[in-house]
Amino acid sequence: MISIDRPSRTADLGDVRVANRAAVLRHLRLHAPCSRADVAARTGLNKATVSSLVGELIEHGLLRETGLTENRVGRPATMLVLDGSRYAGLGLRIGADELVVVAVDLAGERVLTWRRAFATATAGPDETVAALAALARRAINRVTGAGRTVLGLTVGVPGPVDGDGVVPAAPALGWRNVPLAAALRRALRDPGFPIGVDTDANLAVSAELRHGPYAGTADLVHLTGGPTVGVVSGGRLLRGGRGFAGEIGHLPVLPDGPACGCGRRGCLAALVGVDAVVRRLLPDAAQDGPVTDHLPEIERIQALARAGDDPVRTGLTEVGRQLGRAVCVLVDLLDPEVVVLGGHLAALAPWLLPAVRAELADRTLTPPPVAQVEASTLGSEASALGGATAALATVEAGHLPAA
Repeated sequence: MISIDRPSRTADLGDVRVANRAAVLRHLRLHAPCSRADVAARTGLNKATVSSLVGELIEHGLLRETGLTENRVGRPATMLVLDGSRYAGLGLRIGADELVVVAVDLAGERVLTWRRAFATATAGPDETVAALAALARRAINRVTGAGRTVLGLTVGVPGPVDGDGVVPAAPALGWRNVPLAAALRRALRDPGFPIGVDTDANLAVSAELRHGPYAGTADLVHLTGGPTVGVVSGGRLLRGGRGFAGEIGHLPVLPDGPACGCGRRGCLAALVGVDAVVRRLLPDAAQDGPVTDHLPEIERIQALARAGDDPVRTGLTEVGRQLGRAVCVLVDLLDPEVVVLGGHLAALAPWLLPAVRAELADRTLTPPPVAQVEASTLGSEASALGGATAALATVEAGHLPAA
């Protein structure tokens, strides 16, 4: 005998409505503008359900009507789009030499993008949290001053992150066991919205999946040039058993290579990380002290490469080969459709990609067609953009914002 528990049924019906809201929002995100009838036809929901859901979503400021269209058979239809005017998500990125904040509205439009040069590697966790909180407060004030509500904030870090927002180790920052989520929440005095932390690579690959030219690709890898790699497999972010998947930055590429911050030698991060690339190609860069802002140095490398400087071009080719060996491992292991190079690797991609692709063609065991290797078009803000998108995830999953 099967018994029916009335409270459970109510909860189940509520869950169904949440899932149906998510289906409507997802369809509008991908296909707007479209009518209620279009939504019903494409989602499989009946018209009465769609009409009820749309009314609810309009009431909460998540959808809006844009007028009538007559470019169809039958009566003109009222078209719907996502409403980006009321809400925004914030994403922040902690880099070795910068802090970045991005705000995105529900329609996917950027509300703001700010970058602040900051020597995180020498500042220490407390000073970094204070600077991060100051940047976040400024962004929150700008967003709320424009009449929007912040739904959440997510920070990207160059290292693994556990489920409580603690960073166990981030050699690029010199961090160990930093409770970043809790520290930032205190610094912001419990702002009233969720604060999350994730690896910068996970957030960057999420941004590629949503906003990049390969949006919707089921199997995608994003290399930041840092210690972690973001992996989407079968349309889902690959996190591993404890959330630490993707630590390819410490894959040994050259056993007798340069020392790495993790204590080993010849790791990928020690060969193709931004510090390693600047030291290799611009030996004079550190003559006045450690480099604390890499952007000018990367722009200098670009200028020398464009001018045909032989040592720089030769060095970039060798960096591309070393990167290509790691890409071969990823392709053989994960069989992605696309591998995207982000961060400084994207900035230097015109000179890196030929060597990466040649290594992939020569070394991979995966039968053709082999994965595409391309440069990210999202820039150094990819992780922050992914963080802002992640901050909207609860609403996009069908949960209504708090009144």
